[in-house]
Amino acid sequence: MKALILVGGFGTRLRPLTLSVPKPLVDFANKPMILHQIEALKATGVTEVVLAINYQPEVMLNFLKDFEAKLGITISCSQETEPLGTAGPLALARDKLIDDSGEPFFVLNSDVISDYPLKEMIEFHKSHGGEASIMVTKVDEPSKYGVVVMEETTGQVEKFVEKPKLFVGNKINAGIYLLNPSVLDRIELRPTSIEKEIFPKIAAEKKLYAMVLPGFWMDIGQPRDYITGLRLYLDSLRKKSSSKLAGGSNIVGNVIVDETAKIGEGCLIGPDVAIGPGCIVESGVRLSRCTVMRGVRIKKHACISSSIIGWHSTVGQWARVENMTILGEDVHVCDEIYSNGGVVLPHKEIKTNILKPEIVM
Repeated sequence: MKALILVGGFGTRLRPLTLSVPKPLVDFANKPMILHQIEALKATGVTEVVLAINYQPEVMLNFLKDFEAKLGITISCSQETEPLGTAGPLALARDKLIDDSGEPFFVLNSDVISDYPLKEMIEFHKSHGGEASIMVTKVDEPSKYGVVVMEETTGQVEKFVEKPKLFVGNKINAGIYLLNPSVLDRIELRPTSIEKEIFPKIAAEKKLYAMVLPGFWMDIGQPRDYITGLRLYLDSLRKKSSSKLAGGSNIVGNVIVDETAKIGEGCLIGPDVAIGPGCIVESGVRLSRCTVMRGVRIKKHACISSSIIGWHSTVGQWARVENMTILGEDVHVCDEIYSNGGVVLPHKEIKTNILKPEIVM
């Protein structure tokens, strides 16, 4: 089987992290976002992954070459010279996706993190005999999204309603699809939306079916959702393989710590924390609801909550970093500094307090 991952754009919502690497390579729970997807695809029997990309393809490919060998899966790029929306890239990658097998192929949005029940999706797709399957997830506030209106028992999709004012349903497109090769015949090589142009046509012919996603789902393309996604992911990890989580008297709730990280005495860590490779957390540090990426040093008695600390940064002694502070790569927060929602670009030194959310250039 084959799969296409829509990598797309510049990752502006996750700046300043995406100023250092393309968004799919930003770490999430101690491994690049896109690797969560590639591993799930591999586990389902996918042998070839195509990345639809228009930004820094060589960076992505160089990085993923290592994983090709480790995972035993072929990874290639299909590069857009102009942004083609969410359907155009499928037309562009047509020759890479079509072979003699006639097997359906997966399409995933690179921002989405979930349990990836892809085996169940293949069974669902075969059982209904339609042309395309989409994964949907239930949300509390459907008015913020495009809602999928479907027949509850069969999953047949009736229509899509964009940001409905009145309640029509609570299921939204989760950005995971399984499509027959014939879907490619419906897509022209131009900027096209699969959600607004292609799926409604397939639904009108009663050939589109939706499967309700079991387990958690989050679009982690912006910082607040990234932190929420980490909580959901770690919670799911506890249910599925709790041995991967850290334990001990200084750990509260779900925490993941790379084996090469060092943690000092008297720390209190958790809930919902990821500590990456080579990190040094000195004594008396308090961490909660945050991600600390590779090579970070957190000095004594610092306190970090609801924040993302980018690669090789330093947080000084008694510093307090909170409220969606995002430090880019190689940012150094001096001792006793307070940051309330600062978004700091790479290679900066912070010597004065950031009292309200602002971007530090």
